[in-house]
Amino acid sequence: MPGPRLVVHYAQVRVSARADYAVRAAVELATDPGAHRNAESIAAAQDIPQKFLQTILCDLRRAGIVASRRGVDGGYRLGQPAKDISVADVLRAVDGPLATVRGERPQDLSYPGAAEALRPLWVAMRASVRGVLENVTLADLAAGKLPARIRRAADNDDAWRNH
Repeated sequence: MPGPRLVVHYAQVRVSARADYAVRAAVELATDPGAHRNAESIAAAQDIPQKFLQTILCDLRRAGIVASRRGVDGGYRLGQPAKDISVADVLRAVDGPLATVRGERPQDLSYPGAAEALRPLWVAMRASVRGVLENVTLADLAAGKLPARIRRAADNDDAWRNH
């Protein structure tokens, strides 16, 4: 059973290879939204292992993010307009909830005594992650243009430092 892959280990956020590949494949499809692309061409364009990509595309299809068609002219395409698919949608389709603490949703946690303030901290951190990932669409990424608020956050020198 695959668990969440964008996982919060206290204040550390990690994006799994599966999630990264899923977003890259979806953005690749967003560059030519009406066309059907086979998994081999998507894998080659994004340097993703094809066998791994096949399982990711199945998850994206189940979530309605991609649609597939069999046959000579078949392949994968986006299941809805790129402007309507957020990065968060893609991540949830392949890895489940965006943020967990020890595999649990932040609102389901409880802490005793002095650590009681951790629960709202983790909920706020999840809200911050959502604030970024739910506000960037595949259309934004395919166009190479992040929303202004996200671009400003990324342009902050401190955002590029490892702490």
